[in-house]
Amino acid sequence: MANPDALRDTTIPLAGGSGAMPALGFGTLIPDPLVTKQATKAALEVGFRHLDCSDRYRNEAAVGEAMQEVFKEGKIRREDVFVTTMLWNNNHRPERVLPAYEASLRRLQLDHVDCYLIHTPFAFQPGDEQDPRDEQGKVIYDAGVTLAETWRALERLVDDGRCKSIGLSDIGLERLQEIVAIARIKPAVVQVESHPYLPEWELLDFCRQKGIVVLAFAALGHAMEPRLTEDPVIVAIAQRVHKTPAQVALAWAVQRGTTLLTTSTSRQHIEENFDISTPPEDAMLEIRDNLTERVRFNAVVETGVPGFIPRANRPA
Repeated sequence: MANPDALRDTTIPLAGGSGAMPALGFGTLIPDPLVTKQATKAALEVGFRHLDCSDRYRNEAAVGEAMQEVFKEGKIRREDVFVTTMLWNNNHRPERVLPAYEASLRRLQLDHVDCYLIHTPFAFQPGDEQDPRDEQGKVIYDAGVTLAETWRALERLVDDGRCKSIGLSDIGLERLQEIVAIARIKPAVVQVESHPYLPEWELLDFCRQKGIVVLAFAALGHAMEPRLTEDPVIVAIAQRVHKTPAQVALAWAVQRGTTLLTTSTSRQHIEENFDISTPPEDAMLEIRDNLTERVRFNAVVETGVPGFIPRANRPA
């Protein structure tokens, strides 16, 4: 891994001839819109050609401004950038899907996105409130719609030529299998938390069999304890191949056939995260065989509510 090679330029074809997803993706979950814009521009300038967005992040407009400024400079074209955005939980009812999608397009200043994902398989009370709660502070779910009904509404977006591909996010293997079984248009992408502490081998094997691309978020463990980038196995490999622990973990993800998301507001870290190279086979084997820690940092698959909550602070 001493010299840059083609790994960082890896793309993975999507099902149904709906394009190809660049393996290295830049996640835009950044609270401050101004910082979002600056970081997104930096990511595109560094070389990232895959942006991951969501209505939930409340900053699609900032991402859109960043893209338009870069496109106007003439060095990067719209067709060079793969853009994903996501449908949030309060818009799962079929009649709300198209308006939500079009609202995202307006904010992003695009006429289509390359992939539209259901952000989580949980439906919340429909309305303008993204995080509806009852008097006890508990999430108000929507029993009036099924995930299958929401999926069919996404299929219609593809039928009408409004977006190129569709998929799911924050979903477990069992519910994914249920959608694959009834889908007329199969999911092209499934976005889940995955890293060496949560390799999700069973889900990855299923997706490979079905031609579904796995998109890994929190690919560096979200800098939470236990810190993936301080793991002795990762650190030793990094020293041996003259890369940083972060670069080793990201290279592992691409080399095993997944795409990934990494987020930073620091141009230095954005450049570091893009500068990955093919890991030697013995490093891949060491990570597979010697990392025994198993940690899920984000409990969203259990609740539908994203949140990187330290395990010690999670409700029982």
